[in-house]
Amino acid sequence: MELLLSIVTSTAWVLLALTILVFIHELGHFLTAKYFGMRVERFSIGFPPTVFGRRMGETEYVVGATPLGGYVKISGMIDENLDTEHIEAEPEPHEFRSKPVWQRIIVITAGVIFNVFLAALIFAGIKWSTGESYIPAENIESIYVEESSVAYNMGLRTGDEIAAVNGNAFETFDQLNPGALLADTLTVTVARNGETETLVGPRDIMTQMSRASQTVGSPLGISFTPPLVGAAPEGRPAAEAGLRTGDRVVHVAGDSIRFWQEMAERLQETGGAPTPIRWLRADSLQCEGDPEPMARTAQGALYEATITPEQGDDGRYLIGVAAPPTEMLAAEFGQRTRTFSPGEALVAGTAETWSYAENIVVSLKRIVVGRDSVRDNLGGPVRIAQVTSQAASAGAVNFWRIVAILSITLAIMNILPIPALDGGQLVFLLYEGITRRPPSTRVRLIAQQVGMLLLLGFMIFLIFNDILRL
Repeated sequence: MELLLSIVTSTAWVLLALTILVFIHELGHFLTAKYFGMRVERFSIGFPPTVFGRRMGETEYVVGATPLGGYVKISGMIDENLDTEHIEAEPEPHEFRSKPVWQRIIVITAGVIFNVFLAALIFAGIKWSTGESYIPAENIESIYVEESSVAYNMGLRTGDEIAAVNGNAFETFDQLNPGALLADTLTVTVARNGETETLVGPRDIMTQMSRASQTVGSPLGISFTPPLVGAAPEGRPAAEAGLRTGDRVVHVAGDSIRFWQEMAERLQETGGAPTPIRWLRADSLQCEGDPEPMARTAQGALYEATITPEQGDDGRYLIGVAAPPTEMLAAEFGQRTRTFSPGEALVAGTAETWSYAENIVVSLKRIVVGRDSVRDNLGGPVRIAQVTSQAASAGAVNFWRIVAILSITLAIMNILPIPALDGGQLVFLLYEGITRRPPSTRVRLIAQQVGMLLLLGFMIFLIFNDILRL
């Protein structure tokens, strides 16, 4: 029952996201077509069979049972419907084909433009409503680098201090998000033992990060989380030994610990054997009835206990503590928060939209030229469903952020010069604008059919690829 409820919930969030994106996209075509006096015969969200339909004026408004897209049927236009009934007749004033090329170009590109506007407005709304909070990189003295990670193979090591990324001063860890690392050549400048060194990323960094994200803690393999106890549930080994929320683990099996991941690694090395663990408790966390510590230091009371890790379902050894939440990290390192006026939010939202669009274009370029793997870096409906559901479960802000990113992705994919997409139609219109004559009907029909077959084949590939990556 729980699994069924999870599937239903995930499906509902995905359908909501797709409905929003498709509606906005098709609304762009619809409104501009109406503005230029074109007859819109049908406005459909989803594909046949029809679940609901109602005619209002000259337009039939439809909801289809196949929620993987939508379309606006404009009189006199050859589109995915492959409708050729009107071709032999003289163009009517209300038909798409009778309008000037520049008007038709606006109608064809309006869906893409509306998707971009939607993303900018969502990002702006998030900036305005929640502001922007981050931990300044200057407050973090050193980083942890997972062995065998992309960063490790580049040459970064635990204890390094990052000075710059791609030549830009390192100010926030957002600069290490996967989307921010897609320069032609990634460079990371680190300070180590009083000297600086610039390290170069691999040529296929997208592929390597995609594969690494399934085996290490982060795509790049860099983090800074300290070994603070975010929670110690009762009944688990850590709580029974005396650890509690806010304690800082400093030694595991005699080794000094600076980062959360170091603690996890040392626990795996114990093989589940009883392990001596030391932790500090700040004076502010001391309570009446606490046991006598083994020592007192300037940082607080030092405790030690021998703890036997338990084996989790994934085979890893655990003592039953949770990583520190965002609030605890903010208290540890300090946090900056920036608020935005509506105007500032709109500017920032537009800039974020441009940044995401640029990253998507660079990603596609890297795949096309063979620098990165298609199978490892493109996701289909199953992957989109996973990401959207995870974002929704993390809160409204995360859900809307995913909707914005998907809106940008939809815009870019739709403007690609592939027949059956808006970009393919745009190519025909540009040809007509330059040569003063439209491509033949036969050419357009064949191109549409070929384009639809290619898209169908590509979609099948993506679905199978998603399933294989589960």
